Parts: sequence; structure tokens; C-alpha cells
Amino acid sequence: MNIINDNTCVWLTNLPKRTSYKTLTKDLNCDYLIIGSGFTGLSAARKLSELDNSKKITIVDAQLAGEGGSARNSGYLVDTTLNDGFTSNKDLQNYKIKTKIYDLGIKSIKKYIKEYQVDCDWNECGKYFASSKLEDETKANSFSNLLSELGYENKVLDNSELSNKLGTNFYKIAVYTKGGILLNPGKLVRSMIDTLPDNVQLIENAELISWKKNNETIECKFKNNIIKTKKIIFCTNGFLRSLKVKKNYSFPITLTASMTRPLSDEEFEEIGSPKEWGVLPIRPMGATIRMTKDRRILIRNTAELRNPFSMDKYKLNQRSKIHLQGIKKRFPNLPDDIIENSWSGIVCRSGNSSQIFEKIDKNIYAAGCYNGSGIGVGTLFGEQIALMASNQHSEEISIIDERKKPNWLPPQPFLNIGIYTRLAYERIKARSET
Repeated sequence: MNIINDNTCVWLTNLPKRTSYKTLTKDLNCDYLIIGSGFTGLSAARKLSELDNSKKITIVDAQLAGEGGSARNSGYLVDTTLNDGFTSNKDLQNYKIKTKIYDLGIKSIKKYIKEYQVDCDWNECGKYFASSKLEDETKANSFSNLLSELGYENKVLDNSELSNKLGTNFYKIAVYTKGGILLNPGKLVRSMIDTLPDNVQLIENAELISWKKNNETIECKFKNNIIKTKKIIFCTNGFLRSLKVKKNYSFPITLTASMTRPLSDEEFEEIGSPKEWGVLPIRPMGATIRMTKDRRILIRNTAELRNPFSMDKYKLNQRSKIHLQGIKKRFPNLPDDIIENSWSGIVCRSGNSSQIFEKIDKNIYAAGCYNGSGIGVGTLFGEQIALMASNQHSEEISIIDERKKPNWLPPQPFLNIGIYTRLAYERIKARSET
């Protein structure tokens, strides 16, 4: 059996290897077909089974379950964001709605972890929005005032305070927010696979080639077989566009990240033996960086528009060199061979940082486009899209429906030109922060 994954993400390589996989070897029929087995798809399946365990539920993924963006992200379960376009005064109401959605996502994860007793290195340590430029102090103070107005506990920190907490002199200004959780996304998504109900069939390494609706049935074509289903839920996030699902409302961005080996006792003591922390950039396209529970440093400081299906080893090595430069800016005494591994992953974006959650057509549903906040929101949307597909409603769905909807995107080549231009502009502004 050809296992489709690249064995580069440290969150995954440090987990015990799974020993049992099912592939698509014959035509199937089911009541619900879920395309995508990340946080959204797995949560949708779990909720559908909870609603009616007599239904036949099938999840299909083009690679191994949970090994896409769900396990490859930086492990931030966020309650607030800074660079998503919703923090201006004119969009304050939309920001409030978005933070409500984040809060519901955190509650969904907490409920799941408590019910299944999951160990995912959960740490309610908050997070920092930081910059190495004092000129960003105005933006930091403005964001702090907004958070205070909305009731979020926060504090603006200067260089000396940040140095003590982070173990680096790199940052000059930051907003610390008490809300938000750091966790190990690989452990969390693996637990969701391991706890799938008995009436859920998980099929891996099966790429959906095409799909069409015939009367009351949706027919899905794979390489050698067909699956027919009464209802279908698309949970492919960054790959919604390639499946022609809401294709004019979202697009994928390729991110790359690296993680170091665990720091030695001497290396850790030299930087002040800090507690686990996470930094998000004040400037868009700046570096996301973490000190993990086991003394590793994770950095993500590249984002680009490229083929979402592949990144060859040479290109990944080039990105890894950029990551090392970013680590050395912050921790110059660490050795040049400190990085253990590097990987790429896909994040789904919309033009106005809004999510997709809707009934596309009769018996056809989609949830995705989390704009980098997919752990909590993806889990929440999976549960709630399952309710919607079961013709049920909830208070959570009402709140989700209040959000600003994704705006329409221009056709190619104009879309890519716009994305390239925006990324280049933000990259130049944030070059000191990578």
C-alpha cells in the first residue's frame, strides 16, 4: 500500500505510527459522505454518529487522516486575532461576532478533551502579539484598547519584560493576551481518529476526482471506484476550490515551518529557562514562533501562492534556511544545525477573512476557509455542519450565520495577480520580523 504523506512534520513524526489503514477497494453506498478528515471532517462524523448511530457514515481523505493542515499548524487555539481585517472601529461588530465564534470553538475543544480524556499538551498560557520595531507601539496600544473595550484581559509589554518571559531581546513591544491556548495539534487530531465511532468508516489515500448530483444521490468518482451517498459534506478547507466548491470565495496559501530539536539543558539555561510561550506577529507576514513544552522552537515565517499539492525537497530546504535565519535573529547562540525538520502545509483564506459554512445545494454542505484559525473553529464548524446536514438547528449555528460572509473573488489571472501583489507588499513591510 502506498502511504501518501511526507514524514517531515515533527508533530506527526513524534507520534506512534498508526498500523491500520483502509483504502477504497470497491464501490460503496452511504448515508453521509464526508470529504476530508481533518478537525472539521472528524468532528462532523463524530456528531453525525451521536445524532443517529444507525446511519452509515464514510469519511474519505486523499492522504492519511489528520495529516494535512490539521496536524501541520502551529498549535494555537486562538480567542482573538490581530491581522484579519476585523480590528478597525468600522468593523467592530464583525470582530465581536468572530471572537464569539472563536470562543465557541474553544468550548468545543474543551468539551471533546474532557469527554475523551485527551492529552494534547494543553496550556492556557495566553499568547503574545509582538514586534521588533518600536514604531509598532501605536498599533499595539490601539489593539490593546480594543481588546479592553471588548473585555479581554491583556497587557502591553516592553523589551525588558519580553526578554525575561521569552528568553530573547529581539522583540521591543508586544500585547500579551491572557486568552488562547497552546497545544500539540498532532496529538489532538490523532485522538479524534482513534475515537471515531463504530458506524464511521474511514478511507484514506483516496483522492476525489469528480462528483455530480443525480436526482437525490451524489455520485463521487475516485481512481477505481465510485461512492454514492444521500448527503455529502465537504470539509477540505484549502482544497475546496480545487473540488469546485465555493471556488470563487476562497484560495489556498502554502506555509512552511521548521522545528528544532529539544534544547539542551545548557542552551535552555542560557536563554533564561522560559516557560512555554507563543508569539504571533503584529505585522502581517511576520514570523509565528513558539517555545514548546519539550523545549523546542517552532517557527513559521514563509507564506506563498504556489501549487498546494506539492513542495519538493529542494524548495523546502530553501525555506528551512529562511527559518534558521529567523531563529538565529532571536537566539544567536544556538548552533546552525539546530533544526530537526521542516514541512509545508496549506491554509485557506478568503478575501475578507471570513469562513465558509453553508448548504450549497440540497443535500450538499461545506465548511472551511478558517484563515489560519482552524483548530477550534474547524472543530466547531464540523459539529455544526453535521447538525445542519441532519436538518437540525442550534444557537451556535445562529451565531455562525451572523458573521460576515466571504466576498466574491475575481477570476484568474486577476486573482493570482492580486494575491501575489498583496503578499509581496506584506512581505516587504515585515522583512525585519521574519
